[in-house]
Amino acid sequence: MEGVTITRTDMLAVADAVAREKSIDREHVLEAMEQAIQKAGRSKYGHDHDIRAEIDRKNGEIKLARYTEIVDEVEDEATQISLKEALRFMPNATAGEFIVDELPPIDFGRIAAQTAKQVIVQKVREAERERQYQEYKDRVGEIINGVVKRIEFGNVTVDLGRAEAILRRDEVIQREHFKRGDRIRAYIHDVRQEQRGPQIFLSRTHPQFLAALFTQEVPEIYDGVIEIKSVSRDPGSRAKMGVISNDTSIDPVGACVGMRGSRVQAVVAELQGEKIDIIPWTEDEASFVVNALAPAEVSKIVMDEETGKMEVVVPDEQLSLAIGRRGQNVRLASMLTGWDIDIMTEEQESEKRQVEFAERSDSFMNALDVDEVIARLLVTEGFTSVEEVGFVPVEELAGIEGFNEELAEELRNRARNFLEAESARLEARRVELGIADDLSNVEALTPAMLVALGEADVKSLDDFADLAADELTDKEDGILRKFPMTEAEASDLIMEARVAAGWFTQEELDEMRAAASEEGEDA
Repeated sequence: MEGVTITRTDMLAVADAVAREKSIDREHVLEAMEQAIQKAGRSKYGHDHDIRAEIDRKNGEIKLARYTEIVDEVEDEATQISLKEALRFMPNATAGEFIVDELPPIDFGRIAAQTAKQVIVQKVREAERERQYQEYKDRVGEIINGVVKRIEFGNVTVDLGRAEAILRRDEVIQREHFKRGDRIRAYIHDVRQEQRGPQIFLSRTHPQFLAALFTQEVPEIYDGVIEIKSVSRDPGSRAKMGVISNDTSIDPVGACVGMRGSRVQAVVAELQGEKIDIIPWTEDEASFVVNALAPAEVSKIVMDEETGKMEVVVPDEQLSLAIGRRGQNVRLASMLTGWDIDIMTEEQESEKRQVEFAERSDSFMNALDVDEVIARLLVTEGFTSVEEVGFVPVEELAGIEGFNEELAEELRNRARNFLEAESARLEARRVELGIADDLSNVEALTPAMLVALGEADVKSLDDFADLAADELTDKEDGILRKFPMTEAEASDLIMEARVAAGWFTQEELDEMRAAASEEGEDA
């Protein structure tokens, strides 16, 4: 078997060359070489032995030695020696010390050389990955240029020069097709450690990619004079971006559009013709929603801050423009503003108000045993529930035109009596349905909600924890669709029920929420 001899100077020269080529620390390369020599030494002298190698950092000299630990009681004869035995030839020996036996330098046979090479390559690759991670972990949110290296199942591997990144197929704009060698610009949206090493994930569909492109094209954004407050995208088709100027003398929309549209067109070209609506952002949420729905005209807005829903009324001929093709305009406006927007025509809104007025009037007539005139007066004055009538100050009821204190007090008493009777009825129904106490003890669930759940065969905490949020709030068939509960509130309630049911701990829930919050901020 032919031997392989490596001189001292060769060892240091190779380490220097690899460190330069891979842009990693020379020390990492030398440590990898030491581990390779150790592995070869153990192959020659026995894998059970503690063989260690050391390369002199100045002259490249290789020292190979076997270490034997001095112990009171031997557990491994290959790597340990008893203190009693050691004292025979080491008078000053103490437990915990090592006996170091120098070994002659070894010639690498063909197999040993291959093994050493594999170890070095593996260790250098690990060091290179760590270098990549440290270099890119703080660059999330940047735009980066690269060259397409390969494409597998629609996923694009991008060569960044000193690293590789992945552009997954769901992060590529529709109608975009790349081939090997193409130059590409993308947004770094995540860098994380995985089992196969650190991975750099790129995106061309992320909303912040559009924001970052405008930051490059518009100096006022880069300087902080103009601020991008929110972005929503239908990648490759249409986008909306809310902007505000911190300098009243600068028009934020005009600055982003540029002379003859030069700035916005540069971004549109990069995004495969994606149409971009640039909208002046304002703290007045109703005004912002009106701006976001442009070019449609808005007649009226009704906001429900508790549920995060907003009813937007438009003229009949503006309905299709407000909704947009396949609902695109209202969907992007909703994403941009954070409101759940419901578009309706003036005629639809009028019909809805009439139905609601009639329903509330009937509710008051039945619950309070009053005639239609009094019921209609209550609705006209803004009362929406029996609870409001039962617990509002007497003066407020008495202030209604045609009412006096005696009538107001009587209405309050009737409302409270009705609520007590309804509470008793709901409690009896809950017991009849067999709803478990562990579900009844969930504070956020009212008796009426519990009955609705029981009638849908959700009768225990585990049953409730097994639900999805949309099963509670879906407008068509959600179990609690008649109650004022958002999907986010339903999701939180279900997660808390899962903790109470022992599916996971509160600490694990807090960690999940923190992770979700970080993802939301990144988005």
